[in-house]
Amino acid sequence: MVREIVFDTETTGLSPEKGDRLVEIGAVELINHLPTGKTYHQYINPERDVPEEVVAVHGLTEEFLKDYPVFADVAQDFIDFVGDDGILVAHNASFDMGFINYELRRIGREEYNCDNVVDTLEIARKMFPGSKNNLDALCKRFGVDNSNRTLHGALLDADLLAKVYLELLGGDEPSMLADAQQTKSLNNNNADFLSDKKYHEPRIFAISEAEEKANREFLEAKIKNSIWLSDESESADKGK
Repeated sequence: MVREIVFDTETTGLSPEKGDRLVEIGAVELINHLPTGKTYHQYINPERDVPEEVVAVHGLTEEFLKDYPVFADVAQDFIDFVGDDGILVAHNASFDMGFINYELRRIGREEYNCDNVVDTLEIARKMFPGSKNNLDALCKRFGVDNSNRTLHGALLDADLLAKVYLELLGGDEPSMLADAQQTKSLNNNNADFLSDKKYHEPRIFAISEAEEKANREFLEAKIKNSIWLSDESESADKGK
């Protein structure tokens, strides 16, 4: 089983080293590349102002964020959601991981190993060199509906990225696994039916003499050297 956490962040700017902070984290759980329906979402008080040009991107103002918890109070929830077996997946992962690990360092928590993070931007650049590979461009390329993305939002973007990630992995092919799992489930649910002897015993459908005569006449008239008639003859000879 492969468990992945596709996630996205929103921030106050581009550089945690220059004082920028996280303001939102959104994440979607995948099992064997398929969404399970489990998500994580949290707004975060950055304990600082949010520049107007950044608010224009994600719409999260200092006034809106001030009543939400600081990162130190929600870090464990995110760590628990990722778990020990979760592989992190992000678009331009160095940016998101830079902020996540910076915030973890600030509160004395262990950082994530970025070598184990999947970067969908790197995958897209290798598949489509020279093309636009931002999230909107990839949604358009793969026919993923992003009409609700009027502003950046961490959970919305994580959900869109999960769909794009599936396409980058080969589209509907992973669904074969889901079909196999569904078939297994159906077989388990029908175990009583499948094990019931009465459903597996052959049923005998007797034919009338008139039907048997009509069948013989058809074989003799329409089918030259019929194997059914020859088998019948052989059976008669063995009975002598």
